[in-house]
Amino acid sequence: MSAMRTDKRFVCFVVMVGALVVASGATGGAQGDTRPVSPPATATPAGAGSTAAQPPAAPPAAVRPNPGVIVPGDYVVGPDDVLTIVFWREKNLSGEVIVRPDGKITLPLINDIPAAGLTPEELRLRISEAAARFVENDSVTVSVKEINSRKVFITGMVNKPGPYPLLGPTSVVQLIAMAGGLLEYADSENISVVRPSERRPHGEPMSYRVNYKEIVRRANLRQNIELKPGDTVMVP
Repeated sequence: MSAMRTDKRFVCFVVMVGALVVASGATGGAQGDTRPVSPPATATPAGAGSTAAQPPAAPPAAVRPNPGVIVPGDYVVGPDDVLTIVFWREKNLSGEVIVRPDGKITLPLINDIPAAGLTPEELRLRISEAAARFVENDSVTVSVKEINSRKVFITGMVNKPGPYPLLGPTSVVQLIAMAGGLLEYADSENISVVRPSERRPHGEPMSYRVNYKEIVRRANLRQNIELKPGDTVMVP
């Protein structure tokens, strides 16, 4: 009897171990491979490309070429202005030139060309005509690099008398402010603007009286006239 009981216990143990093995296999099959799975790749939008394929970024504005100055609509070339002359095919004729006091510029091979009093387009046509004797079918460009000929002047009882560049619309009051304001004993009611570009019938330059106090009080703002190249503001 004792041996039979031992055999039964052994058989039960074997059966239990077999059941555990089967259960373990079933569980492993259900769980599958436990290795980490990489997430699916994200689709790249059409045209995006990689960073390496993108064109290089534009250089910062500080290192870009100077685009030039803003040229007033009524601008004509004058002495001391700096111009850039570019021939498309003839680089040896290109370069920067300064308008001389006599109003002319000098270009290689072409020599002296009158420039003062012409618009940039008129000067371009004149250079093209002069260059036609030496080069054929070449495109010429004239650009303004510096405007030094357009000046106004202020004299008398201001902090900083002298010439000032006229690079945009400027009134009498604005020029006085640029000159540091009026001095303590200035006669602000009898300021004169002398304009050589306009003449009286007997040849004298036109002059305009300006009452600074009235302008400040907004009593007569029409006196605050816009200045023209060559004007002189006289503060007694």
